[in-house]
Amino acid sequence: MRVFSFFSGSGFLDLGFETNGFDVAFVNEFDPEFMRAYQYARQSMEIEPPEYGYYNGDVNVFLTDAEKRDELSRNMEAVRAQGELVGFIGGPPCPDFSIAGKNRGREGDNGRLSLSYINLIVQRQPDFFLFENVKGLWSTKRHRAFFEELKEMVHAAGYSTTERLTNALEFGAPQDRERALFFGIKNELLGEEHTGNEILNFPWLRYQVHTMDEINAYLWPENQDFEEGGERMMPDGIPEELTVQHWFERNHVETHPNAPHHFVPRAGLAKMQLYQEGDVSKKCYKRLHRWRYSPTAAYGNNEVHLHPYHARRLSAAEALAIQSLPEEFTLPPDMTLTAMFKTIGNGVPYMLSSGVARTIHDYLTEMNIEQ
Repeated sequence: MRVFSFFSGSGFLDLGFETNGFDVAFVNEFDPEFMRAYQYARQSMEIEPPEYGYYNGDVNVFLTDAEKRDELSRNMEAVRAQGELVGFIGGPPCPDFSIAGKNRGREGDNGRLSLSYINLIVQRQPDFFLFENVKGLWSTKRHRAFFEELKEMVHAAGYSTTERLTNALEFGAPQDRERALFFGIKNELLGEEHTGNEILNFPWLRYQVHTMDEINAYLWPENQDFEEGGERMMPDGIPEELTVQHWFERNHVETHPNAPHHFVPRAGLAKMQLYQEGDVSKKCYKRLHRWRYSPTAAYGNNEVHLHPYHARRLSAAEALAIQSLPEEFTLPPDMTLTAMFKTIGNGVPYMLSSGVARTIHDYLTEMNIEQ
């Protein structure tokens, strides 16, 4: 099975597919620094480049430029000629649907890209697709109406779909991050299994390792006074794999190539020492607790995440760990700090992308869906 990736960022979503039975055949990303980071990370992990290459530019060219449109179609047909399924995966930029972002919805520059992605699916007709976005598109009333319009478009184009609002914590990432997931498959591939426009037997929960009810019931430690370099034993009765400290140790963040990469605040060390370990209640400064999970790893909008027991901001290595990426995933050392943290914050937590990719792979395999 091969996927064509759009709005790829540095490839956190793609990596979940690459490590769970899919080949990424093509990559499209608008930001040149994100694209460079994508390629750098794949080289460091010794992952082969996509067969049909990289395109650094606006996704709309595949709708408006005849040459690019035809090239994409030819590549898709070449995959199908080998008896393989073609999938589209992507998460259009989401600040226009985010409560913490611009909230301009469908009229925003980024909001319109969701329509572009759906138009691309409708016009190019991949065998299946995944659309991921922020909770706001799925749950906010005025944005939900837009999502329903997008859904009707793919239904009218011959797809059955299923959707779910999920949290990265459910799949083992140490981060409270909700994502709307929207999966579709061509009706003609479902055959007798096709009834209406809803997929009724999609195994969304198969690789879920925690439920939110379970997570919320654990006795997570309270806030504690900050102590530079201080040590604290892990409390009993909590899942270690959901803690920040577990992932710091797992990824060897102190010796990771991106360990030196962190912002130095203008206010100096004094302000860094004012916040208790675990105090994430403030709008701006949030100090993580080593034995709890992180808030959403979104580092824009003046949100500053502080190290649990050092008087500084998180390093890129630590942020990558909170995104549950493998230790081998690294960003270019000459990338700007702004670009590093933006691409990290924009990405889908790897444990979530991996679980979703495995679920899709199982579904397509068990349904015996073939070209």
